[in-house]
Parts: sequence; structure tokens; C-alpha cells
Amino acid sequence: MTSPARPDRDIETAVAALGDGALTEDGLAAYVVPLFSRAVAARPDRIHLANHSLGRPLDRTHADVSEALAAWYARMGDAWDAWMDEADAFRARLARLLHAPRADCVVPKTSAGQGLRAILNSYDPDVRPRVVATRGEFDSLDVILREYARRTRIDLTLVEPRTDGRFDTGDIVAAIGARVDLVVMSEVVFTTGQRLDEPQAIVERAHRTGGRVLLDVYHSAGVLPVDVAALDVDFAVGGSYKYLRGGPGACYLYLHPRHLDGSLRTLDIGWFAKRDPFAYVRPDPVQFAEGGDAFLESTPPVLTYYQARAGQQFALALDPARIRAHSRALQQRLVALLAERGIAARGGGEDHGAFVVVTSPHAERWSEELEARGIETDARGRYLRLCPDVLTRDDELVRAADALAGLAR
Repeated sequence: MTSPARPDRDIETAVAALGDGALTEDGLAAYVVPLFSRAVAARPDRIHLANHSLGRPLDRTHADVSEALAAWYARMGDAWDAWMDEADAFRARLARLLHAPRADCVVPKTSAGQGLRAILNSYDPDVRPRVVATRGEFDSLDVILREYARRTRIDLTLVEPRTDGRFDTGDIVAAIGARVDLVVMSEVVFTTGQRLDEPQAIVERAHRTGGRVLLDVYHSAGVLPVDVAALDVDFAVGGSYKYLRGGPGACYLYLHPRHLDGSLRTLDIGWFAKRDPFAYVRPDPVQFAEGGDAFLESTPPVLTYYQARAGQQFALALDPARIRAHSRALQQRLVALLAERGIAARGGGEDHGAFVVVTSPHAERWSEELEARGIETDARGRYLRLCPDVLTRDDELVRAADALAGLAR
């Protein structure tokens, strides 16, 4: 009897065929692009340089989601066995990508903001926590922080960028001062692509004051190596929408094991956080599950575990360090092409994330006009963002540089 096919085998086989060493356009075209044939065929004449926004899904994703539905059709209520197994696999894969010490450190969430709220709601309501964040946090976190501050749930200090648009580690450390309860910071800033300098110094200063640190890894996980254990952050939030190619809703909260001994509790829980949720017993007080399971909420959106599977497997098989090296090479190529055409751009350095940035008051209009020319980018204020990935060809970078130079003229 033949063993059942592993859902990740096509991905692993394709990546293995690439061999070792640096990724090349020819190798990727031969072995990796076929894994994305549906996405490529659906938009054959368009250049996708918005991978920092919505990553292209693998062909395997369609089959993975169908698998979840097939269990529902065939097994009805008993499908929960398969669904919960996939939830565990989802958490285990993310733990590997984040270098988390164990799988239950990762708690599924439907948004990064949901993870932030879970941490904010872990503080005693009688003691208003002091929170330090930057003006560079993505809207989903920023709006929550400012609304909690407006309602006097937290005391909020927002660190401003320098005149060049970049955030300085010293400014964040200074804002922490002698006491902080929570620091919120992004490993990569979503507007400018800045990779935060010396985050370890911020973590160490916060911990010396008795505070905790929440790191937003949405713009780093899957496209550069992330190691939450080495950074010693208390919490991290992220999702699969961008570089992990898992679409919306497949997000997560990481908690350091030191916070999983039962001493940290949040209001953001539901019946899945109970010790035995399907037993339907109701002891008072509630008996919570062990470890990170105590942070689970109510009935979860199980399809997200399946829609995220292929993207996670792809990132693990290809290796974020290898993805990072290729990303930097493509960024450097694009920056050079733009420079030849008289356009200054930032990207490709170790201090930068995965996308190239052109700063201009015309950024939003340029993005719209590039879209009309079949080149997908986006803009955040005066920052035009262009993000190549493993599917991007060199001729596409040349075409994008030519188009942008035409607009700039």
C-alpha cells in the first residue's frame, strides 16, 4: 500500500532541485515559477512589485483549502480532529520561522492588532501602563494604541522620526527613560523599509526598567531571518498576508515562555482557552489550558490554517536567509537601474527590509500611473514602494525603471 502524498512534497522537491548556493533567475524559472503557475497565468502581462503588500499564492494553496473543505463535507463535526491538527502544524511552522523555543509560544490570531490588544488587555486596569511606540507603526497597531490612549487605558509616548525619515535607536531608548511597561516597535518600518538599528539595545533598556517589548515582524518574517529568542523579546505579532503568501486572517501572537507559566492573563480569551474545551464543564474560576493555549480565543477560522500552509512550507524549504540574499541582490539591481536613470532610491542594504523606496511628493500619483502601465507598486505618503521577489525577472526590473523614469521626467 502506498503512503499518502505529503502536501509539501511538490514544494520540497522543487526547492531541492535548485541545489545549493545563490538563487538564480534561470533556476527559479525552471523550478519555482511552476509552483505559482495559477498566479502567473492569471496576470501574464503585469509586473508585480507589490509583494510587500500582498504576496502571490502558490498553486498548492488551492488544494490545501480544498482539503479543509473536504474534511467538512465528509466528516461534519468530526472534521475538528483534522482542523485542530492543522492548527498545531500552523503553529509549529511559525515557531520554526520565528525561531521560537516551542510551538505553543505561537497563538493564532486573525490580525496583528488582535495580538496587540491581547497584550494591552493583560495589564491591571487599575494601573495605567506606560507604552512607548514609534510613529512608524502600521495603522492596525497605531490606531489601537492611540485609541487606548484617548480612552486613558494607557499613557502613550510616540517617538518621531529624524528629518531623513528614519527612526534612531537612541531616541527610542531615551523615550523609555527610567520606566516603561511596554515598548511596541517594528523590525522593519512599513513606510520607508528601514530595518530598525540595534533592536537589542531597546530590548535590554526596556527589561532593565521592568518593561516588556512587543516586536512587529509583519515586514520581516518570511523574507529575512527572524529570531525572537535571540532578541529576547517578550511578544511578537505578524501575519501571512505579505511574504508568507498566506492571505488575510492567518496572523499570530508570539509569547516568550517566561510569560506562559500562568502569571500572565488577558481578557482576550474564549472557550478554546479552557483546559478541555470540548468537555463543556464550567468550573469557577475557569481552568485555563497550559502554556500558550491559555491565550486562545473562541471558535477559530480554521480555513486560515490551510490557506497559510503552502506559503509557510515554501519559506521554510527555501530558507529565509537564502530568500534574504536574493531579495537584497534584486533590490540592489533595481536601485542601480533607477540611479542610471537619474532617480534616487533606497534599498538593498543590511539596514533595509525587502522593498525599494523612492521618496517623492509625487509617489501616490506615480503608483497610480505605473498601475495603468501594468506595473503594480504602492505608495505610503511620499514613499513609493517597489518589492521584487523570487518570481521577478530582470527584464521586469528594467521595464519598471524605464516606466518610472518616464514619469519622473
